[in-house]
Amino acid sequence: MTHESLVRAAESIRAAADAATGERIVGRLHEQADAIEGLADRNPDHGRMARHESKLHDLADGEGAAVADNVNEALSHIHAYRETVEGV
Repeated sequence: MTHESLVRAAESIRAAADAATGERIVGRLHEQADAIEGLADRNPDHGRMARHESKLHDLADGEGAAVADNVNEALSHIHAYRETVEGV
């Protein structure tokens, strides 16, 4: 079963990458988008998603409003997914 929330999160992260200016940040955002999209067909646990959330927060810091807005949208989608996961 594909988790649409994670697919939408990956799309938002790609939009953040499009808005980013630094080559390194763009690459890291694309890596995160690919990783999260790859998890959409699995059932990642809270720990794995929390690590992605932390990385996204770090990447958005100091990158401007457009990047931050898209990352925040992605985080909202990740939170929506996490509400469906048992545990913590």
